[in-house]
Amino acid sequence: MTSTQLVVVGGGPGGYAAAFLAADLGLRVVLVDPEANPGGVCVYRGCIPSKALLHVANLVSESRHAKAWGIEFGEPRIDLAKLRDFKNGVVSRLTTGTGQLVKHRKVQYLQGFAEIVDAHSLTVKLTAGSEEQVQFEHAILATGSGPAIPGPLKLPGDNDPRVMDSTTALDLPDIPKSLLVVGGGYIGLELGTVYAALGSAVTVVEMTPGLLPGADRDLVDVLAKRITRTFKTVLLETRVVQMAAEAKGIRVGFEGKADQKDEVFDRVLVAVGRRPNSGIPGLGRTRVRVDERGFIVVDEQRRTHEPSIFAIGDVAGEPMLAHKASHEGRVAVEVIVGEDVAFAPRAIPAVVFTDPELAWAGLTEAQAAKESRAIAVAKFPWGASGRAITLDRTDGLTKLVIDPDTERLLGVGLVGPGAGELIAEGVLAIEMGATATDLKLSIHPHPTLTETLMESAEVFFGQATHVYRPRRQKEKAQK
Repeated sequence: MTSTQLVVVGGGPGGYAAAFLAADLGLRVVLVDPEANPGGVCVYRGCIPSKALLHVANLVSESRHAKAWGIEFGEPRIDLAKLRDFKNGVVSRLTTGTGQLVKHRKVQYLQGFAEIVDAHSLTVKLTAGSEEQVQFEHAILATGSGPAIPGPLKLPGDNDPRVMDSTTALDLPDIPKSLLVVGGGYIGLELGTVYAALGSAVTVVEMTPGLLPGADRDLVDVLAKRITRTFKTVLLETRVVQMAAEAKGIRVGFEGKADQKDEVFDRVLVAVGRRPNSGIPGLGRTRVRVDERGFIVVDEQRRTHEPSIFAIGDVAGEPMLAHKASHEGRVAVEVIVGEDVAFAPRAIPAVVFTDPELAWAGLTEAQAAKESRAIAVAKFPWGASGRAITLDRTDGLTKLVIDPDTERLLGVGLVGPGAGELIAEGVLAIEMGATATDLKLSIHPHPTLTETLMESAEVFFGQATHVYRPRRQKEKAQK
């Protein structure tokens, strides 16, 4: 029997961030996870390995593009085994590091699966075969999410290896000549980008009218134009209605606007989203509630309906993002130690690591329209950016959403190389309540892509050095 002040179930970015902060604040902490070291889906099977592969994909794409600059390389030769080793090495380095941090902070790490007994105790079935009983004052559930497979979809055979989810796709079983990606969200597009760069003819099928449903259309339009050149086909307003295994591949049946109603692919990647891992054994023995979408219901302090139990990350609601989980974990711990805090961010950044990258934070133009909220929009095209021209990547765009009365910055959107790094300035500006004037008067280094944020603010006032667009009062507010 182990007695502790806090037990954290799930060792992903939210879980281990919570456990480490709690230990730093002097609590006795137990962290439970089935992996040998903390890291969760993000590090083992998600954010980290996919970004390692996307880095390689970008290098391959740029080497091909260099011909336009007068530098011509031979076609890259892909050593798939070595590429897997690189990706696995990145994961190993990070998880070994978190394992060392567990020891340094004297967090008790139990490798296994938790089953809740009641509001103050649980059982951990250790991977070594034994069981450990844990009594706790507080618990944080950080069990994350897993790939979602649509119910109506008929998959071929029993676990046909040619039909992959995001986890198996990251293992790089081979480079198929043809790959169908089911789902035009960020997971499908990121992995499709990797396989396309490595040599696969990639087709994406998306049931809605556009890629990345929910993202700003101005940003998505830039990405969509490039994808039509790098992917073989993009099928919008089209559904997959059936799959059948054949000797030569997976025959897929389509319904919707696709001209061809069936086609055979070497491999299929099903990337239609993720679902929360809220089916925690024994959860029903507590007062914790789960909503109709499978998310654990929490308040602004991340406390469930059971006062001793908190929930964070993917299992506690959207957006399903690692950095959101980490922040929630820290909030939950601070509440547990008696601080009067709440999870109330003004902006949670989102990044899609395709080529070009998309990033946004705060209020979007679509959200403002849905809420009938008056806004002003200022855009700076990267075709007017000296740095973008030197990179030969002028297809980008920086966009600000501004309150027309107070001139306060409400939202930021970017599309282009490095957008995921640039968005942090936008997040800080929104959180600090910065105005368009603040952004305009902040001197940015030249020549850089960060200047596009400053010049977007100048566009709002009709004073942009590199874009001529007089500000007209009648166009100031938009619904």
